[in-house]
Amino acid sequence: MVAMTGELARERADHHIDELLLYRRVAWRIMPLAIICFLFSYFDRINISFAKTQMQAELGLSDAAYGLAASMFFIGYVLFEVPSSLGLKRYGAPAWICRIMVSWGIATACLVFAYTQYTLYFLRFLIGVMEAGFGPAILFYLACWFPRKHLAKMNGLWFLAVPLAGAVGGPAAGFLLGSMDGMLGLAGWHWLFLMSGLPCVVLGVLVLCKLDRDIEAAKWLSRQEKDLLLENLAQDTRVHKSVLGSIWRVLLTREVAIMAFIYYVVKTASYGLNFWMPHLIKSSGVQDMLWVGVLSALPYAVACVGMVLLTQRSDRTGERKRYLVYCLLAAALGYLLACLYADSSWAMMAALVLATAGTFIAIPIFWTIPQSTFSGLAIATGTAAINSVGQLSGIVAPVMVGKINDLTGSSYMGMLSIAPLILIACLVVVRYVRNPKA
Repeated sequence: MVAMTGELARERADHHIDELLLYRRVAWRIMPLAIICFLFSYFDRINISFAKTQMQAELGLSDAAYGLAASMFFIGYVLFEVPSSLGLKRYGAPAWICRIMVSWGIATACLVFAYTQYTLYFLRFLIGVMEAGFGPAILFYLACWFPRKHLAKMNGLWFLAVPLAGAVGGPAAGFLLGSMDGMLGLAGWHWLFLMSGLPCVVLGVLVLCKLDRDIEAAKWLSRQEKDLLLENLAQDTRVHKSVLGSIWRVLLTREVAIMAFIYYVVKTASYGLNFWMPHLIKSSGVQDMLWVGVLSALPYAVACVGMVLLTQRSDRTGERKRYLVYCLLAAALGYLLACLYADSSWAMMAALVLATAGTFIAIPIFWTIPQSTFSGLAIATGTAAINSVGQLSGIVAPVMVGKINDLTGSSYMGMLSIAPLILIACLVVVRYVRNPKA
């Protein structure tokens, strides 16, 4: 009997090891391309922050007008986010992601023709329309492959693209703006938009060729491996009863309202950093654009490391709520200190590291909550609804910060206004969010 028990234990251990290796194979198949695609997606949103100085000088934009140009992306994005997510049902995630990437890449490259502020407004709006639905499509696709016990880690790997867009994009933008300014008769900021748009077209085609529509379509998996992946997803459905399964009922619920508000604040904090960090660093006394880009990369690099470590720990412990609260508190403190020490480059950089790490680590941990709340295609619709409200911050935050800066004559007062919002969101998490079980 003891020998039999030992044999069963060894078989189960072997099976467990095989399962881990299987999910590692799946992750290597999906995640590198997904991360690169999201990196370009996010950089296409924030590249305008690096182009700000040259663009303002050439087009004569005030801070408020620049903020409006940054916001126009999100107006188009929010209007078309939920309708775009419905294309997943008809075409499948890879084909729909391909369509999104090719169209937004072309629209971004067309920013080389933005010779007036109104052309700039229109093209930024168009990029938002074309990119709408990308985030929910990827989150839906991940949830179709990975059970809840792996989601925080996979979300964390995917959302690495957000700080990486700043860490890699900052130095790259500094190089393009400084070294390629005037090449072939194009300004540095024209090259920046061109080189961040055209690769998206190629990546979109790669998504269509490399990513399978679903588990059953994956020819690189054996029948037994497919059955194991499908059974783990089915086990989640049996053990963790989702709050909602309907595509349409999910849109007008208490859960969506609470999570949408929290995500709105998190995105307000992230876009405050994305669109104004280079400006803050420059205002603190750093004048060389290459160094502005390099220093802008530092907070994002730290956030990358923290994102990997904390999401892995969140998966091991099954704890989501507590880590989300810690991240929000760190973000609020970092924002406050960055504004208090705005005249000291190094003190402000330390505060920006804290604010950036707290803000961006919060994002993947947050998304495990709606992914555990909804089921089926309602995952796409629910995340699209939450994401749409969250992206409203991209409309409000740049304009709000720019307007407050113009009115006060300060380079940091607009940023300071974001800290109280983060604390309110933290209280909402403590009071109304339940920790989902992995």
